[in-house]
Amino acid sequence: MAKSAFSDIKSIAVIGNYAPRQCGIATFTTDLVESLSRAVGENACWALAMNDQPEGYDYPGKVRFEINQHQLKDYRLAADYLNISHINQGEHSDVVCVQHEYGIFGGPAGSYILELLGKLRMPVVTTLHTVLPDPDPKQRAVLRQLADLSDRLVVMAHKAVDILQTHYDIGPDKVAYIPHGIPDMPFVDPNYYKEQFGLLDKKVALTFGLLSKNKGIEYALKAMARAVKSCPDLVYVVLGATHPHVLKAEGEDYRISLGQLVRKLKLEKHVIFQNRFVTLDELCEYLAAADVYITPYVEENQITSGTLAYAMGTGKPVISTPYWYAQEMLDEGRGRLVSFKDSDAMGEALVDLLSDDAERHRVRKRAYDFSRSHVWSQVAQRYLQLFREVKAERSRCPRPYQSSPSLSGRLGLSQELPELRLDHLAAMTDDTGMLQHARYNIPDRDHGYCTDDNARALMVAAQACSLAPEQSDLPRQLADRYLAFLLHAFNPDAGGRFRNFMSYDRRWLETRGSDDSHGRALWGLGTTIALLGAGQSLPVATSLFKAALPVVEEFPYVRAQTFALLGLCGYLSVFSGDSEARRIATELAEKLYRAFTKADDREWPWPEDVLTYDNARLPQALIVAGEWLGRRDMVESGVNSLSWLVDGQLEGPLGEQHFVPVGNNGWYPRGGHKARFDQQPLEANAMLDACLAAYRATGEELWLERAMIAFNWFLGQNDLSLSLYDAKTNGCCDGLQSDCVNLNQGAESTLAWLLSVGALQLLSEQQVLQPRGGEVSVEVRSEEV
Repeated sequence: MAKSAFSDIKSIAVIGNYAPRQCGIATFTTDLVESLSRAVGENACWALAMNDQPEGYDYPGKVRFEINQHQLKDYRLAADYLNISHINQGEHSDVVCVQHEYGIFGGPAGSYILELLGKLRMPVVTTLHTVLPDPDPKQRAVLRQLADLSDRLVVMAHKAVDILQTHYDIGPDKVAYIPHGIPDMPFVDPNYYKEQFGLLDKKVALTFGLLSKNKGIEYALKAMARAVKSCPDLVYVVLGATHPHVLKAEGEDYRISLGQLVRKLKLEKHVIFQNRFVTLDELCEYLAAADVYITPYVEENQITSGTLAYAMGTGKPVISTPYWYAQEMLDEGRGRLVSFKDSDAMGEALVDLLSDDAERHRVRKRAYDFSRSHVWSQVAQRYLQLFREVKAERSRCPRPYQSSPSLSGRLGLSQELPELRLDHLAAMTDDTGMLQHARYNIPDRDHGYCTDDNARALMVAAQACSLAPEQSDLPRQLADRYLAFLLHAFNPDAGGRFRNFMSYDRRWLETRGSDDSHGRALWGLGTTIALLGAGQSLPVATSLFKAALPVVEEFPYVRAQTFALLGLCGYLSVFSGDSEARRIATELAEKLYRAFTKADDREWPWPEDVLTYDNARLPQALIVAGEWLGRRDMVESGVNSLSWLVDGQLEGPLGEQHFVPVGNNGWYPRGGHKARFDQQPLEANAMLDACLAAYRATGEELWLERAMIAFNWFLGQNDLSLSLYDAKTNGCCDGLQSDCVNLNQGAESTLAWLLSVGALQLLSEQQVLQPRGGEVSVEVRSEEV
């Protein structure tokens, strides 16, 4: 019947997590695909699976395409795959159904999925597994854009319709209610299944699902301590493994704390932990054996719960805290609601239900009858009806296909931006830190280490962690190593200064390093604090930054002050209320601004008599600090000085210009000639960063174009048309000489390359949020810049 009724829906692609990945959305997506397949044909519904690990999972044949959630290019490839399938006879998809939760997609607030949906040519139906009443600006903007790109949004609670209208300005005509699907289970006596679990003659309370701190299991345990006094035969089964992401980030801390609480409450004979992810068949058997189901969640704003839906579908009387989904599902006597974190009330409800067989049976019967319309076969039909509606709407009112050009297309970059690969960085790093020099691509131990390089390496590792937080084992290990180097380099006995040079045998070669190396250490620490935020390394980085900060006021030269100022701006982006840091940052910014205002010569508007190294860092710091202070005069001064600096280092006809940095073989003295060689990667990285700062401050794409000109210097758009980036090693050559490339791939050059790639990838992850008529628009910037 279903196949003939919906014969015009012949193929459905579903995007989401997929089993055997262990999470609620993977279970939901798998069940939805299987149910739709039974309705329209076994091969008619298939999946595109989101991977949170590079190697993916051992998926069944239903998964035809895999997307690494952190790789923006995978989303574009998935769109191409769907569109190509769409136009091939017998292979096209009538509709794409997305399972949406912010955390399963890459980019800020999961914004990468917008890149995929924006390129699709077929109707899109998006199921919302999370609807936040108080979203941050990025979350709100992403959901608004998701609504624009979707023909319909599906919610699993009526409350979500109100939230979408009130908090996101999404009208109810855009939204469809379809309940959470459940397996079709018979209404059975719990005693029938208890024997196989060794629970015969016991009263059984059950909670299942992946464990994490917001599940509130500790409150259910305290409720048990009260309930067993009246029901000594009561057993509480906590079924489910720790959530994989929680396990990776925090280990088993939560489960261990629950075990300690069980011992403290003397509940060892009344609580059973099953630390595993069970199959659907085994889960249904556990549910069938339960007398009462408990969901003690601690947060109200949960708009759906598959575990609660499953429990009601097997006819369980439920005791729950009043999160939104529970309020709706347990209304009209279908369960018991107790206040959040109220163990006494939960224990009392347990005793009441377990001691009154007639009432318990009435509650479970109401729950079971209510859930009959939620079984997967009926839910699949409702999805199919919705798919049919949106397909018909598209036929009547087709949408013009508009593929917004990527950033790389707008700027004419001839190749994709390489990934931020850390192969050569790791090869140049040992247990102590990053070595300074290399012979070709082999680390040269003769020259040991320096604080300068390890501070910049710390920034690269922090960038990598920020870009792929779920794949950051190597970057975090490297970040910890570079941070440990800086911690050891700090010498409180030398006036709170960093040492700079260390020999390979781990002997410091000085008691204090240069002002520049100290400023770069602060820059690396401040940037890392801004990129990594909360974490185990934050207290170390913060305390070290604070200890090393006071001496910067004594620095006589503007360049060292500039490095410190950049670090301060990063630090203050996290700890904006630090009064002493604000005072020092303001003082350094004023010094830099005064230095530029005194340089009023139009021919040489520069605060030094010689352009040497890292020149663009000065206007960059002035722009960034001016933005932080709200000083447009500082920003304008920085932009003007950067314009002068750029004009003096671009050559070629307009549209074909290439970057010619000041060479270190003579520099560029005032009134003299600019040295053309040796050109250093350090200068290209500084120019790129400064132009990106100007782009963010002004919004003028001219600065983005200039940043790309600096970046293309690495890739061969330079005086010799030779690439300094080595795609085999993911390192960078040490410089451009008058007749060749210096083939050594030392620390400074490789770090300049990696910092440049990281800066562009971070830009690609940012969403440009611009008010337009009271609305928020989102632009996802291309990873391939």
